[in-house]
Amino acid sequence: MIAIILAGGYGKRLWPMTQNIAKPLLPVAGKPVIDYLVEKLSPLMENFEKVIVLTNSRFKEQFEVWARRWLPMNIEVISDGSSHEDEKPGAVGALASIARMINDDFLVVAGDCIYEDELTGFLAFYNSKRLPLVAIYKAEDQSQIKRGSTVVLDRNNRITNFIEKPEEALTDLVGAVLYAFPQRIKNRVIEYVSLGLSRDEPGRFIEWLHKAEPVYGYILSGTVWDIGTPEAYRNAEKYIRS
Repeated sequence: MIAIILAGGYGKRLWPMTQNIAKPLLPVAGKPVIDYLVEKLSPLMENFEKVIVLTNSRFKEQFEVWARRWLPMNIEVISDGSSHEDEKPGAVGALASIARMINDDFLVVAGDCIYEDELTGFLAFYNSKRLPLVAIYKAEDQSQIKRGSTVVLDRNNRITNFIEKPEEALTDLVGAVLYAFPQRIKNRVIEYVSLGLSRDEPGRFIEWLHKAEPVYGYILSGTVWDIGTPEAYRNAEKYIRS
């Protein structure tokens, strides 16, 4: 497999903290947000040929410096070519742009999230099915779902409904930006982008994909911190230090 970490955003909601540093490199309890993710991936590296950090021109060098600390882990930093917010291709657009490099099954994960779950069960579930898989967790409140996505599973864990930024929650489950895909799904990414659909929100791609073919959900243990707002940043810092 290939692990692709999405890190192309400019973190405007966290300005001024992120004006000169990429959001995944912000320190939480003394270390970068992205380190928490790579620490989860590190014991699973026998499953991965390499890790790709998909970022932008503005922060590419910062990630290259960061990646050297993780040697000998095979981490490749790729820029989406943008240097400003109004130039960025969006997470799905950037993923489509590197589709030719995806020669194996692939994991896609947001670089600005911290997971309590060890992710071993998620990967084992994917390996047992080899079908599109979305990580899901139980929301703490309705607002968390409305900011993210609402998810409905059948008794076999197949997603029967997935709505990004819903007006109302259908269940207490919310989708994380953590996916595992067979290699062929790269063609779905290209197809989705060619339709002119939202390139910026990965959840919109899942909303579209689950209507086109079977997509499954795996419920993570614990919570997920999406470091997208000052409040979320403070909450993660407080919890991890406690």
